[in-house]
Amino acid sequence: MANLARLRMIEELSGFLPVDKPAGIAFATVLKSVKRKFNIVKLGHGGALDPAASGLFVLLFGDANKFTASLMGADRSYEGTMRLGLKTDTCDIHGAVLEERPVPAPEALAAAAAKAMPEFKGDVFQMEPSRCTVRREGAAGYETADTGPHKPFLAHVYKFDILAQSGSSLPFSVCATKGLVVRALVDAFGDAVGCGASLESLRRVKTGKIDISGAIPFDKLLDMPQEGLLSVVKPASAFLF
Repeated sequence: MANLARLRMIEELSGFLPVDKPAGIAFATVLKSVKRKFNIVKLGHGGALDPAASGLFVLLFGDANKFTASLMGADRSYEGTMRLGLKTDTCDIHGAVLEERPVPAPEALAAAAAKAMPEFKGDVFQMEPSRCTVRREGAAGYETADTGPHKPFLAHVYKFDILAQSGSSLPFSVCATKGLVVRALVDAFGDAVGCGASLESLRRVKTGKIDISGAIPFDKLLDMPQEGLLSVVKPASAFLF
């Protein structure tokens, strides 16, 4: 009877679960693994996350799926690094190399960045690259896929900060509206400072009011017993109100 009651509770489970997705797996793999592990019927998410990116991926259980549009339309914050001196066809380090340029000294880069930075805050028009990085389930590495031509679109960047340069790597943080293509932002920034740049790593740290600090690591979630899920899924009111 206890098992039947627990199964009924899981079947009727409704709420949010922030997960810390590791880099290297597709968000669809996270969904499929959780559904299979816990026998979940109705499971959605609050915004896709590229395979090469890590960080916040919000799972929606049961009736919480009615908040999908609210989460997908929320602002997002990221932390990452860009590889200076490198341009690729996907605007990240996993694509085909188009050009390599010398990397400026930190002082010269800082001066160029200070001059260019106003272009990368506020309303920003972007064109999503026609090629993107993918990783198929079970594959050993990343591949690129042709997504065809895209139309320009408008995003709003609230904050775009760069940190101390370390060789060819430049850490940054960005907070923007839904739809910002961070790798395209990095590519445009690299052109603006004169050396080119490609996205090296990216981690989503916030979606709306949901912060990565409250997320459960994906591997820990898969190690959790079935009844443990009941204690970590939180009601929508904990994040939206």
